[in-house]
Amino acid sequence: MLNLQKLYDWVLQLAGRPRAGAWLAGLSASEAVFFPIPPDTLLIPMGLAQPQRIWKLAGLCTLASVAGGLIGYLLGWWGSEALADWLNNSRWADSYQQVKLLFADYGVWVMLLAGFTPIPYKIFTVTAGLLLLPIHLFLIAGIVGRGGRFFLVAALLAAGGDDLAERIRPWVSKLGWIVIGIAVIIMIWLVTKG
Repeated sequence: MLNLQKLYDWVLQLAGRPRAGAWLAGLSASEAVFFPIPPDTLLIPMGLAQPQRIWKLAGLCTLASVAGGLIGYLLGWWGSEALADWLNNSRWADSYQQVKLLFADYGVWVMLLAGFTPIPYKIFTVTAGLLLLPIHLFLIAGIVGRGGRFFLVAALLAAGGDDLAERIRPWVSKLGWIVIGIAVIIMIWLVTKG
């Protein structure tokens, strides 16, 4: 059986390494364009491993995510016609149409909310470029939305104190298996639904 406490200790050790910041920036930027894993998955262990740097890490995560979002925006803007045709004929056609309607009704507020929530940010960054949302509003919404999300994570970790990593260590296996169980149930539900 997988020992989640050993995995937890290993992740904390990796998160404390000097190059971990570069990995965080890369993950944050790529997630805003194409990568499916959210930056929180690295920000949280890094914050636990280096609690004295949590605010800097949240700032790095925010700036890198907004920079990646700008790349997604530019991809949408440059390839607008071809990309729109492709999206309309892809398995994401319904999602793309829903996002378009949200942008039409709520504009920049959609970007602000997308930056804060766990909804895949990349869908919104590319669509904002496709629909030519004014770039200054896009950037402001990205900074506020993504910053709000990552600084909230930082605030929660900071509130836990410098010894939070040790205090949650005994719970890691139980919580980990609960999360894995929930993920399996959701995957089964999605497979049987579709």
